Amino acid sequence: MPTMTLSVPEDLQVLIKKHNHIKWSEIARRAMWDYARKMEILDQLTANSELTDEDVHELDKVLKAALSKHYPEK
Repeated sequence: MPTMTLSVPEDLQVLIKKHNHIKWSEIARRAMWDYARKMEILDQLTANSELTDEDVHELDKVLKAALSKHYPEK
């Protein structure tokens, strides 16, 4: 199995070192698998899309505006 080295902020490293009984590499591996699977689903959903990048950015603006109006910050 290939090896990967990760950089983490110092404050995270302190927390990780406190709990050295935990198999952090396994947690990272599972998190990456989960994210990679989500990306695969996204790729499948968008494979036949005819939307351009410009269309996507416009939809993004419209959705964010609607969400911020519906859920105003407190």
